[in-house]
Amino acid sequence: MRACFALCLLTFVACDEPPMAPPPVDGGEATLANGVRVVVADATGAVSLFDGDRPLWAMADGTYPTARTFTERVRGDLAIWTFTRLGETPHVYDRFAAWREEAGAVIVEYALDEPEGVATLRVSPGERAGTTRVQLEVTGVEPTSLALAARCDPEGSFHGFGEQYGATEQTGEAFDLMVTEQGIGREGGAVRDVSGDAHTSYFPMPYYLDARGFGVLARTAYRTHVDVCATDAAAMWTEVVSDEPLDLVVFHGPTPRDVIAQLGEEVGRPAPPPDWAWGLWVSSQGGRDAVLADVATLEAEAIPFAAIWSQDWTGVRMNIGGGFGVQYRWNADLEHYPDLAGLIADLHMRGYRFLAYANPFVDPDLPDHYAALAAIDGLVRSPDGGPYDFTAPNEISSHPDLTSEAARDYVRGELRGMVDELGIDGWMADFGEWTPLDAVLSNGEDPRAFHNRFPVEWHRVNREAMDASRPDGDWATFARSGWTGVQRHSMIHWIGDQEATWSPTDGLPTVVPAMINLGLAGVPYVTHDIGGFSGGPSTKELYLRWIELGAFTPVMRTHEGNRRDVNHNWDTDAETIAHFRRFARVHDALRDDLVRASAEAQASGAPLVRHLMLDFPDDRAAWSVHDEYLLGDSLLVAPVVHEGATSRSVYFPEGAAWFHVWTGDRYEGGTTMDVAAPIGSPPVFHRDSDRADLRGIE
Repeated sequence: MRACFALCLLTFVACDEPPMAPPPVDGGEATLANGVRVVVADATGAVSLFDGDRPLWAMADGTYPTARTFTERVRGDLAIWTFTRLGETPHVYDRFAAWREEAGAVIVEYALDEPEGVATLRVSPGERAGTTRVQLEVTGVEPTSLALAARCDPEGSFHGFGEQYGATEQTGEAFDLMVTEQGIGREGGAVRDVSGDAHTSYFPMPYYLDARGFGVLARTAYRTHVDVCATDAAAMWTEVVSDEPLDLVVFHGPTPRDVIAQLGEEVGRPAPPPDWAWGLWVSSQGGRDAVLADVATLEAEAIPFAAIWSQDWTGVRMNIGGGFGVQYRWNADLEHYPDLAGLIADLHMRGYRFLAYANPFVDPDLPDHYAALAAIDGLVRSPDGGPYDFTAPNEISSHPDLTSEAARDYVRGELRGMVDELGIDGWMADFGEWTPLDAVLSNGEDPRAFHNRFPVEWHRVNREAMDASRPDGDWATFARSGWTGVQRHSMIHWIGDQEATWSPTDGLPTVVPAMINLGLAGVPYVTHDIGGFSGGPSTKELYLRWIELGAFTPVMRTHEGNRRDVNHNWDTDAETIAHFRRFARVHDALRDDLVRASAEAQASGAPLVRHLMLDFPDDRAAWSVHDEYLLGDSLLVAPVVHEGATSRSVYFPEGAAWFHVWTGDRYEGGTTMDVAAPIGSPPVFHRDSDRADLRGIE
């Protein structure tokens, strides 16, 4: 009896005491079939990946998998959104519970005590050589988002995140990755719904490259928030706003060039541009007579060019707030361009190509497309069930529902008609950022995910049309919007609607980092609007400097801009014409360089506009340079992008000698020099040998 009483007493007392903490869990190490070592830290369970002794991705010390629950208030109907979280609760799985090897993977478990739940981290070989997958799923809560933190090593870097305009390295920044309008004038003084911010982008991507030689991609179509060592200098958080498991692909490298090659195997690579695409493309608008007059001037001035592109072939309208816009349809305005097929045939006979314009908006106020798509339930629907007519740049438009095969067939057929019936050789495949976040889709897909996938599908249907009509590859399209996977469908990307100004946040200075970042994202072929598009009017100095940059861009292409009646243009005066002619000839002289670089891009994904670290990965000073680039493997281009500048500082990557294209002067690698740069002599240098052929061009 006494023994039983004592046992009960002991049991009673123990229940009154706080439960003892579980003993620390030992970590350990395992090697995956792909050779990657997975190290699990004692007590914390922090996971680190190594390729031999070379560090790859690693969890930040002191962080744990985190699920969040919240609701969101959403604002913005001009393709730039803001999200406010309400009732946010973090659920941190902060107790390392166990780890094991299972079916060729390493499984690490972390516990959540209130409510009870488990976060399971699975590390396994990727589907492709040179990759490893890191997957996270949780129980115990229904998450609104899942987040995991990578370690911020002082020795590493965080380059990329898609098309970013201010820099290539994003350490210290925190921002959303979601397909949006870039914004018009991003100085921060206007309403964000119009102006955007430093990271709003037509082509974001949840991906970064560490210059030490590895990369990480989040496989998701949902909005992703990244905090790149901003809130916590030791932690880079990737948070995907979705209840789906978090899925990361780690690219092993071991060089930055290798990472881009491995990324290309994951997301695809574009078709190469045809040979004629390396010539000058001149924007010409205003109707048939205006186009023929521009062609006559180009020929009379002996300016070499390959293509005319006319975005107003569908007709003209005035933009909201002023400036010239175009009608949103895939049919010609035959009053503006009478006998367009005849005009194009004539240009073809003279050796020129004709490029046009297309976007996915479907205008209910035009007799084209809307009724036909509505009749086959081919428009995205609103929550009330009817076609979704939303605010658009032309006031009101809808979108084709590209999850519907009937809608895809219709759009594909209209685009093919541009080629088969008129002879159009390609077009600006504009927009793709405006799909409403509450649209109802025929396949039942979550519209928040389809919003980011829409550009992929828009450019896929463009590619399908061209492949069907021109299977020989004799075509060119240039796209604005993008997300992961668009690379296998689009061909060329232009960097969007820059201000026709010197603005450091949205003008000429943003062109170079945007092109470099697209290259890091697996987009080898890039271009931009010489002269800019929005704002303005552009000045003569701005236009001359933009011509110089355009000559050393894979695709040299002009645009008159939104205010084409007052912007400076290539034919504004004799001095500009002479400058334009000379640099068009310089660009023409680079054809062999560009063709060679294109062949390399097809083989390895190496971009034509390259961050310096891609060819000089061991040159630590090159990692932070974002205002100069390599064109192919031999030309170092350091454009002048600041008003009134007649010189600029240039960093010369180490391990090579650099010869000034215009003077023949030699500069040693591993140095920074101030270089004279009057208009007409932008700082351009050739690697290890002179380029007297360029110097002699007049």
